Amino acid sequence: MINAVIYISLSINFSQYFSYIGPGMGGGVIAAIFGIIAAFFLGLWGILYYPIKRAFKNKKTKQMLSKNDKQKGK
Repeated sequence: MINAVIYISLSINFSQYFSYIGPGMGGGVIAAIFGIIAAFFLGLWGILYYPIKRAFKNKKTKQMLSKNDKQKGK
């Protein structure tokens, strides 16, 4: 219990820290965040778009086959 109190009191230290985060580090963080967001949306795109595209393609193929069967029957 005492360790938790010490850990919390040290982690909530409101003193001023003198550190410099350069533009390279900031750019890297921004690129990493952008990459994570892009991976999420591209994953959703792959999960949702390609099965729907395949379903429409199969539907179109079946319609063309049924149309050809009707024309041959005449």
